[in-house]
Amino acid sequence: MTEATPSFVTALIAQRGNAAASRARLDAAIARADALEPALHAFTYRPPSYGEPDAAAPLAGLPVGVKDLIDTIDMPTAYGSPIYRGHRPQADAAIVTKLREYGALVFGKTVTTEFAWRQPGPTVNPWGNTHTPGGSSSGSAAAVGAGIVPLALGTQTVGSVIRPAAYCGVVGYKPSYGSIARDGVHPLAASLDHIGFFAQSVETAALAHALFVAGRPEAIDSVQSWQAWFAPLAVPPRLGVVRTPFDARLQDAQKANFEASLARLRAAGAEVVEIDFGADLAQIVDALQVILRVEAWHAIGPAAEFHRAQLSDHMRALIDEGAAMPEARYRDALALQAELRAGSAALLAGCDALVSVPATGIAPEGLDDTGDPVFCAPWSLLGLPAVTVPSGWTEGLPLGFQTIGAFGEDLGTLRAAAWIEGVIGARRDPDIGARNASSA
Repeated sequence: MTEATPSFVTALIAQRGNAAASRARLDAAIARADALEPALHAFTYRPPSYGEPDAAAPLAGLPVGVKDLIDTIDMPTAYGSPIYRGHRPQADAAIVTKLREYGALVFGKTVTTEFAWRQPGPTVNPWGNTHTPGGSSSGSAAAVGAGIVPLALGTQTVGSVIRPAAYCGVVGYKPSYGSIARDGVHPLAASLDHIGFFAQSVETAALAHALFVAGRPEAIDSVQSWQAWFAPLAVPPRLGVVRTPFDARLQDAQKANFEASLARLRAAGAEVVEIDFGADLAQIVDALQVILRVEAWHAIGPAAEFHRAQLSDHMRALIDEGAAMPEARYRDALALQAELRAGSAALLAGCDALVSVPATGIAPEGLDDTGDPVFCAPWSLLGLPAVTVPSGWTEGLPLGFQTIGAFGEDLGTLRAAAWIEGVIGARRDPDIGARNASSA
């Protein structure tokens, strides 16, 4: 009987101290980026050299993509805006400091839409170069989807981790709001902004959770400690299906895939129940839009005062709407957010997790729009942990399946998502996507 192939995480742990393995991971990432970047355009900057990885560190020279919204002292950080072209921050963002402390390498800065809003960058989808990778974390999603890096940082204000992860056929993980310090991350809307992760598997996302959310580096001291910490669910989960007022926007393929995924989960032993969510999802999305506009006006408005001509039409419209928003609407929206977040456990209706679609369907064709984030918006307003996994394919492009947990219950959400991934996971070899992306 042959032994099972170790997962990426267990291999990373087992190879700690192996300088040759660390160097091989980095060299493979460099070679892949060199081959794919001329067509993929996932990165705004890659350094000319990296030095030698610290093989003894917990992340052992792991190459990580960092969204260009996140400050790096040794690499330009432009926030997706010509206003900041060539800008060199005076310090690393807190999350980058942690990355380096754990021995990871900032492989490069990944493309973001302008200030994490709607104006796209040049990145294409690794599974079809005429399709968007999604946004705003466009480059991070594409870099992981193309197999260049095993982990990348993104941010989400509305749907900027979960949606592009679904579009690019990878795992996206948005932790509970406030669980990662955002110092050194350019704000879009401070009450909504989250740091999140892109990975090839839920287990790799859980590795990021252990280090950057839970602060548990001892969880990866050994393969045994990791397997004990991220143990599989003892019994199949109880999952609550969320139907929304926006379901008419779903593509037929996404509808069919979601229903087929639910059927497979039931067959595997999950208790899948239709729930009355207990909150007005349309009202939730409206509250998010109010908060987003007012806080974007505060965050971007000063730059607009002196550089308005260098902002996109999308950004000018956003901040103008924020400036005109009545203060009372903003305060009401914040009050609703606080009330619902505090009662989020009750909204789960006794389920281990909620499940929903992450997007309307496959990535839209064209590079002028990054897609509709409405199926992520409620969980961003409430600040709940969310994970999406690849769940199927149509027209050569991936579809996703989203798992949502109670506020602060990130580890349980990841464990439920890992169980779901084991049943419906439809990840494909990134080499296939790489061939598609480089065929332009």
